[in-house]
Amino acid sequence: MPASLLWAVDVHGRVYSLSSAGQQWELGRDAPMEFKRVTAAQQCCWSLGCDSSIYLNVFASDLPVRYKEETYENQRWNPVDGFSERLLPSDRWQWSDVTGLQQQPLHSFQLPSSSWEWEGDWYVDENFEGEPTEKEGWTYSIDFPSTYTKDKKWNSCVRRRRWIRYRRYKAMDTWAKIPSQPMSLPDPFSDISCGGWEISEEPGDRLSLWVVSLQGKVWFREGICHHNPEGSSWEEVPLPGEVVQISCGPGDLVWAVLWEGKLIVREGITRDCPRGLSWAVVECPSPEVGAIHVSVGNGVVWAVTKDNKVWFRRGVNSHNPCGSGWISMVGEMIMISVGLHDQVWAIGCEDRAVYFRQGVTSSELSGKTWRAISAPRDGERCLCCGCFKHVMTICLCSTALDVFSLGMCKPSLWSPLKDVPSVTPAVLEEEVIPADGEEIQLCAEEALLSTESRGGPQWSNVDLEEAQTGAVLDLAETCSLSSVTTFTLTLEDGAEEHPMWAWVSGEGCSVDSSSQLNWFTVTQSVQSMSLSISPAQTAAWRRQIFEQLSERSRREMDDFKHYEQAIEQSVWVKKGAMQWWRDWKPHKWIDVQFAFEQFSGPDGNKDGILFIYYNYNEEKKYLHAFINEVTILVPVLNDSKHTFAIYTDERTKQRWPIRVAAATELEMYDWLALLSVSCCESRGIQGPPSKQAIWSITCKGDIFVSEPSPALEAVPYPTPCDQMFWRQVGGHLRMGECNSAGIVWGIGYDHTAWVYTGGYGGGFFQGLASSTDNIYTQTDVKSVYIYENQRWNPVSGYTSRGLPTDRYMWSNASGLRECTKTGTRPPSPHWTWISDWAVDYSVSGGTDREGWQYAADFPASFHGYKTMKDFVRRRRWARKCKLTTTGPWQEIPPIPLIDVTVLPCGAQSSVDTIPLWAISSKGDVLCRLGVSAKTPAGSSWLHVGTDQPFKSISIGAAGQVWAIARDGSAFHRGSVSPQNPAGDCWYHIPSPAKQKLKQVSVGRTSICTVDENGNLWYRQGVTPSYPQGSSWDHVSNNVRKVSMGPLDQIWIIADKVQGSQSLSCGTVCHRLGVQPVDPKGQQWDYGIGGGWDHITVRGNAMEPPRIGLLSQKDTAPPTSSSPLPIGIAEPNGTAVC
Repeated sequence: MPASLLWAVDVHGRVYSLSSAGQQWELGRDAPMEFKRVTAAQQCCWSLGCDSSIYLNVFASDLPVRYKEETYENQRWNPVDGFSERLLPSDRWQWSDVTGLQQQPLHSFQLPSSSWEWEGDWYVDENFEGEPTEKEGWTYSIDFPSTYTKDKKWNSCVRRRRWIRYRRYKAMDTWAKIPSQPMSLPDPFSDISCGGWEISEEPGDRLSLWVVSLQGKVWFREGICHHNPEGSSWEEVPLPGEVVQISCGPGDLVWAVLWEGKLIVREGITRDCPRGLSWAVVECPSPEVGAIHVSVGNGVVWAVTKDNKVWFRRGVNSHNPCGSGWISMVGEMIMISVGLHDQVWAIGCEDRAVYFRQGVTSSELSGKTWRAISAPRDGERCLCCGCFKHVMTICLCSTALDVFSLGMCKPSLWSPLKDVPSVTPAVLEEEVIPADGEEIQLCAEEALLSTESRGGPQWSNVDLEEAQTGAVLDLAETCSLSSVTTFTLTLEDGAEEHPMWAWVSGEGCSVDSSSQLNWFTVTQSVQSMSLSISPAQTAAWRRQIFEQLSERSRREMDDFKHYEQAIEQSVWVKKGAMQWWRDWKPHKWIDVQFAFEQFSGPDGNKDGILFIYYNYNEEKKYLHAFINEVTILVPVLNDSKHTFAIYTDERTKQRWPIRVAAATELEMYDWLALLSVSCCESRGIQGPPSKQAIWSITCKGDIFVSEPSPALEAVPYPTPCDQMFWRQVGGHLRMGECNSAGIVWGIGYDHTAWVYTGGYGGGFFQGLASSTDNIYTQTDVKSVYIYENQRWNPVSGYTSRGLPTDRYMWSNASGLRECTKTGTRPPSPHWTWISDWAVDYSVSGGTDREGWQYAADFPASFHGYKTMKDFVRRRRWARKCKLTTTGPWQEIPPIPLIDVTVLPCGAQSSVDTIPLWAISSKGDVLCRLGVSAKTPAGSSWLHVGTDQPFKSISIGAAGQVWAIARDGSAFHRGSVSPQNPAGDCWYHIPSPAKQKLKQVSVGRTSICTVDENGNLWYRQGVTPSYPQGSSWDHVSNNVRKVSMGPLDQIWIIADKVQGSQSLSCGTVCHRLGVQPVDPKGQQWDYGIGGGWDHITVRGNAMEPPRIGLLSQKDTAPPTSSSPLPIGIAEPNGTAVC
């Protein structure tokens, strides 16, 4: 979980932040004034200043905040002047918005505030629906408004072009003042709260800001989003009374406190109405004592009454925002704050300390106990924090000097460290250490007593104002190292022992019950810290111990080298009751005895055999498979059984695995771990994957690697794909990318980026099957979708009553399987629900205000608006679930990604810094800096400007960067080099005719793309002098993904591959015959499948062996072990998947 911030304000108005990964409050030093209150999100923090104005602090990020301004220039043709600015009176404005209803000349665009700056000047957009336009960017039509085309026709009477200009938000990591609402009488603000970024049905970059004025009015800030963090305007919200305090949760919960102590709840908050519709009154926790503070989360409400009692509201959710009842909690607080994951912070009534509620989980939202946060504040000179430059060292000398005072503070401030277990020290000036022979001024009243005359150190009365010149002492003669004792300082006479806090905000602090926080531990002594060992010393010490042990082992074993090594020959058997899917009629699950027999041969190598014993027509039979013939073991998604599949090379050809089911999930994973380790032992594979490994990911998110043989790319007789052995690696990803330097990046379903740490195992692999280090906890979040279908009838309109031939009224995307809200479960037992069902508005094709899509019939092409011919409609519902596992992956916060690419290095490459490019979830192009074999995570992101959002990117040899925009157009980045890692500009490459591209992959000299219809294209004419190429050549169809290797290898994930019983989707395929003279190859070789979703071969830089062609007199070459099923014919006559 990435680090996030807890914000607080002390009684002096100073703002502090405490990182979830830190242990010290950091002072906000750039605040323009004292603040009264703060409220934070994960990307920004809002505050209320002492001048009653609102301030915004947007956290700095590698991804800039940019906003695109656009306007359209319109012209009409006339027979005298041709196309000109002379328009008809009924036409739109010469400069207008896209609708033509609003006038927008170029000079009318102004910066919203001083926090913005222009990136450049206005320029013409020369891209139209993924295709380049003519040089001046004009698009033509017969009239306004109508359908525009990029080609001028004989009847084109009007034309328009789009002008674009970007502005950038520059006030990052600083407090920027938000303009107040102009009004007749001043009404300063008194409270503030932000949230709403997780409103169901709401886009993820939206934010809601609610403020309260001194007159008890409530205002809502409109238009706050990622590209407009300041918002646009203030809107007043009607109230049933005067409000004193308000709280907005991350979802659709908004509560407020009235002057008389009553509580009100905002109802009707939706995607289209984030301000809500009405207020509902909720009874107070204690009728005789009103409420003074309330705070809400995703599904919880906490309140504080006037007697400082804390209350918890049960039964609160999006469908019932008012809840059902109050529960009294332990503790007395003055205010409370609910953050992400419903974690709770508060400020104590007596000591004004910040408290954290421990034990808050999804099953126990009220938590267990309060615990004070004991982290020190920035600027405190505390021995416990290791600030040694502010430590005063007191020398106790064994001769004449017993006590040494510098005359800087009162004697009552000094006390031995052992007598003060936990204190807040005074702030001292920097310690001055005199040079040899320099005089030190002592107090005139100071007495010098010998240590023999007293039992311990004592101190004389010293007054700061009366400090005078004292005796001159020679430290070299009176002190020794053996007589140095360290003392700390305590504060008395009303000085603060603890920070006095006035406000705390945890809305943007992402912690949960499993987070390891350092807020509660303070080191108690300087001596223990002074004896700490640095990481460099620890590494040197470990290396020395290892060398000594190695030398000792070598010395002791030299005397026994002449003895013959003892080899144990043994047989080990494991049996269990399982179920086996009989793959002939009648197809059904039958009970079987599953046995694995492992044995060691004379040479010490281990091998084994799998047996499945079953009854058929009252006759006992069995199936068997040698463990060294197993190519992969795959967990299978099944709603009711814990199933996994066993493939051999022969069964990979037929796509017909052995499927078995265990009684429990634990038993299934025990068998998988045992069989996986045995398969690796029989093939001599151990440890982490090699740098040349091929990585693949299933549609379930499981990660598999295969160690390629040198003959895998041999010409003309390569190793068949169905003989490749795949082993599983812990973790869960949606896609990944690698190179031959050992750098592997992956992206989860929640767009979180992960980097491979070099370990192996994790997940269900335990003990010797997993590395002891480099294994971390990994989480992933994905959405499960179901569809609500309706048909129109003339009596009641759209209803859930369909025709007998219609699909289920609640179904999956295909409509063939019934999926209801109550009957739909997470993808597997590892996943748990973390949200309720909500309408999904992000469906391709758009939706109406209620999320419906319309069509003439099932199935058909759906659109987001209703026409006269639409008799059916559907809408998609989404629910989020979360997976927690372990694996050799470490998170790369904080920018979510949708695609990543790494430079495919050669086998002998010695590149220090490796280029890595990525695309954020918002479509921004990023370049990662500092990536190398030693630091695969890199250091920071460099933003690369684009005119539109992108969705796919790939980098090849010599810095060839190609990308695909969301509109399906292709782009090439020019002048990319180690000296200029981000390049200079984008070159628009025309897409194949009438096709929209969706993915690109670049190898050493070849570029391949996949369009939205599953066609694979190869770019012709790419040369070093003309890297953009000349044209697109069609290679194959039914392709889902493509991966180009560092040697221009072509691997794909294919659909509709013919198996023994049916067509298989998601099959790994390898292009054969790829050579410099024939870069497109000749035919496909089919490997493991189906159910695969991603593959990357960009790490396989092994040069294939050179095999000479056999003559007719020689032995005939072996036939490919992978059959080529009949498919759609390619242009060259070969069959494809």
